Amino acid sequence: MAESSFRTVAVLGATGSIGASALDVIARHPQRLRAGVLAAGSQVQALVALCARHRPDHAVIADADAYAALRDGLREAGLPTRAHAGAEALDALVAGDACDTVVAAIVGAAGLSSTLAAARAGKRLLLANKESLVLAGELLTAAAEAAGAEIVPIDSEHNAIFQCLRSRQALGDVRRIVLTASGGPFRGRSRASLEAVTPQQAVAHPKWSMGPKISVDSATLMNKGLELIEAHHLFGVGSDRLAVLVHPQSLVHSLVEFVDGSTLAQLGLPDMRTSLAVGLGWPERIDSGVGGLDLLAQGRLDFEAPDTDAFPCLRLAWQAMEAGGTAPAVLNAANEVTVSAFLQGQIGFLSIPALVEDALAAQPAEPAGSLDALLAADAQARRFTEQAIAQRRIRA
Repeated sequence: MAESSFRTVAVLGATGSIGASALDVIARHPQRLRAGVLAAGSQVQALVALCARHRPDHAVIADADAYAALRDGLREAGLPTRAHAGAEALDALVAGDACDTVVAAIVGAAGLSSTLAAARAGKRLLLANKESLVLAGELLTAAAEAAGAEIVPIDSEHNAIFQCLRSRQALGDVRRIVLTASGGPFRGRSRASLEAVTPQQAVAHPKWSMGPKISVDSATLMNKGLELIEAHHLFGVGSDRLAVLVHPQSLVHSLVEFVDGSTLAQLGLPDMRTSLAVGLGWPERIDSGVGGLDLLAQGRLDFEAPDTDAFPCLRLAWQAMEAGGTAPAVLNAANEVTVSAFLQGQIGFLSIPALVEDALAAQPAEPAGSLDALLAADAQARRFTEQAIAQRRIRA
């Protein structure tokens, strides 16, 4: 294997499900891939255990108060891995010589700073952090273009589009990009029947193994709405060339329709390791540990239109994408707050879209000329939504 093809990878969000999948793929290719940096939020013991298995040069814990526990845990395990804590340390590592490839899988707006740092440093960025594009898509794509960073999306839908688009010469060849959605655990149910949905039911996704926040987003279809905004930024297409189809089998991950009438789709089993292997090996194909797709065993493939009456989050995301500016930041912030409140049993399932819609109405879109403006809109939306939730609890 040529020296130039060897990649040293920073896995941000290493203790999460995407981090675990990334490390599984990396471990399959010791001659071409190595985990150089592992980062986690607050799970010190889990991070130390990963360091013992993958032997990175650096480990970062987001919680500064956990630094001593991480340092001591690494020392007690007899590991030479250096301990770090906080966002500034993580940003410096992803921007420096510790890695050339970054798996950005920190959930929420907390992942924005390190993602931007990697883009500005010209790294290959395997992007699994939706918020980086939803909150600051224009800034991120501009930074990546200026620094020569390559963004490979890891969401199965965008990764499918990435693969299909590599068959064409120019974006003008594309008539339409169609994102597929599983429909989540409540597909086919009426709006009224969703009133009594519990957090446990909402996180029980029928096809994918994901964290609780992303699972709830899938159940509300906000996940697909955020992906529309991502696709808009990633592939430079307007809302007139984007569409969503519900596909419950989750085998067709997305489709691209071209001006000549051809439609290309990427199919595969619902396993994030496929997308990660594409990002880690591209333009080569490398083993991901995922088996091939047996269409005879899978049987039929179904498609249907999304129900935006029962799942209005998709409609709200579409409106925020068309409004542009700070609107997607408001949408994302309000959604994060409401999903957290729902998971804690503070509000009902249908309150999620209702509160997000209230936040969007209270904060009309403004120009998003800087990260500070976007973060200010994010903070204001969080305060507004938290106050609205508190008032609901008082009335209850």
